[in-house]
Amino acid sequence: ERTFQTYSPLIASIELKRRGDVRRAKLYYLRERSGKSARIKEKLVSREREIAVES
Repeated sequence: ERTFQTYSPLIASIELKRRGDVRRAKLYYLRERSGKSARIKEKLVSREREIAVES
C-alpha cells in the first residue's frame, strides 16, 4: 500500500488498470486480509461505455 501526492512533479500520468466492485468508500478493512478474502470482485464495464471512453 502506497500513497502518492496527486500534484507531484514525479508523476506524469495515472493509468487505470482495473475497477473493483465494492460497497464502501474506504477499504481499510483489506489491510489485514490476505489471499481469497482480500480479493475484490471486478467491475464489468459495458462495451458501449468502453468505446465512448476511448474516443
